[in-house]
Amino acid sequence: MATQTFDPASLTFNAAGLIPAIAQDETSGEVLMMAWMNADSVARTLDTGRVTYWSRSRASFWVKGETSGNVQELVDLRVDCDRDCLLVIVRQTGPACHTGRRTCFYTAVRDGAEVELMKLE
Repeated sequence: MATQTFDPASLTFNAAGLIPAIAQDETSGEVLMMAWMNADSVARTLDTGRVTYWSRSRASFWVKGETSGNVQELVDLRVDCDRDCLLVIVRQTGPACHTGRRTCFYTAVRDGAEVELMKLE
């Protein structure tokens, strides 16, 4: 296995300086959410072990769980082959979705209709 020093600036960011980050549960493999990161939030995540995103609506850092208590602890950070998407393997405490559900992906499109897969508890 080859290793080299990681530089967040080596990632391919969009015109706004952001890269999509998909959060996945370390145990179940369930996809929990997708959010955006910039180079600084990637570096902060690696430095602190607390997953830090970039909030486009607030134009500020968003440490997952800082206000809600639904913390994401970093287990592994993976870079895709094109270096334009991240997979963030996390240890999730509480729900990942702002709706209170475990995952943001709680609806499916089946036979042309949206089906709710997970009720809010």
